[in-house]
Amino acid sequence: MKRILLIRHCHAEGQHRDSPLSKRGIQQAYELARKLEQLSYPIDRIITSPYMRANETIRPFAARQQIEVETDERLKERLLSEQPVDDWIDILEESFENFHFKLPGGESSNDAFKRADQVLEECLQDPLNETIIVVTHGNLLALMLQKFHVDFGFHEWKTLTNPDVFLIQRIGGEYISERIWEDSESYHY
Repeated sequence: MKRILLIRHCHAEGQHRDSPLSKRGIQQAYELARKLEQLSYPIDRIITSPYMRANETIRPFAARQQIEVETDERLKERLLSEQPVDDWIDILEESFENFHFKLPGGESSNDAFKRADQVLEECLQDPLNETIIVVTHGNLLALMLQKFHVDFGFHEWKTLTNPDVFLIQRIGGEYISERIWEDSESYHY
């Protein structure tokens, strides 16, 4: 049975590319590793965003399981704007309502979804690996989930935690998504 585990990174020190996990995020990464080790099926492949916080999120699990971590630029967080934006939450909400909306130098939801969807399709079509972990960022994760759960939008994005885990698997003739991360200590956006 084909499975994809979509994971949002653990709590980080910041939002730039080289932001490491915070102390709490490091603890979360080890807790995530323990929970992944308790799954009833093995993990065959791990693909992560090139950002440090995503890689550090999965590193404890990958090291213990001796699974190589592949990085993929298409899993980097979506760029809303090249310039700092004071009302970024309003801009983000607009981008969920209008998939083609973008600020100068930024990326529309549609553009971000297209690059992430390429990764998802490659995973779904991968004949060698049954269960694949994909580690990314909140905004992109929310867009990826729309492939399987069409009404996953801005308000659902606001409920995502750091970390968060969704299991995508084929049931009957369709893929369904199920949130499998439960942790009251997790950090919301």
